[in-house]
Amino acid sequence: MSDKLNHFNERGEAHMVDVGDKAATRRRAVAEGRIYMQGDTLQRILQGDNKKGDVLAVARIAGIMAAKKTAELIPLCHPLALSHVDIELLPDAQAASVLCRATVETTGNTGVEMEALTAVQITLLTIYDMCKAMDRGMRMSDIQLLSKLGGKSGEWQR
Repeated sequence: MSDKLNHFNERGEAHMVDVGDKAATRRRAVAEGRIYMQGDTLQRILQGDNKKGDVLAVARIAGIMAAKKTAELIPLCHPLALSHVDIELLPDAQAASVLCRATVETTGNTGVEMEALTAVQITLLTIYDMCKAMDRGMRMSDIQLLSKLGGKSGEWQR
């Protein structure tokens, strides 16, 4: 890993990194995070008892959309043509939570870590938004990159 901050030019000004000379390779990133809630809130999500609709289905679509729009949200991210986005939602009754795992893939000259992390955040925020009327105390945590593959730095695993 480089200790150089490459989003700044030699004058210290923010700029978008030039990735034009980097090789196009298969890129994949996996990120995850969790939202904790009251047990009753999770049960209502699982039973489909929410006036706003199917919470997990809507959250999954929001996560996919977020991955595709990452470059519009994060100022120095490159727009990417994503080839695959998968949002896995794993309810955990014992922990009264939902784990979100996002896998994002492309073939290109820059990685998809930010797209995977953005997908997780927006998926969890959508769950919060759809359930806040019944549980304002929900909390999101443990948002992290689990792995990345591709490019000059190769494979990285948490």
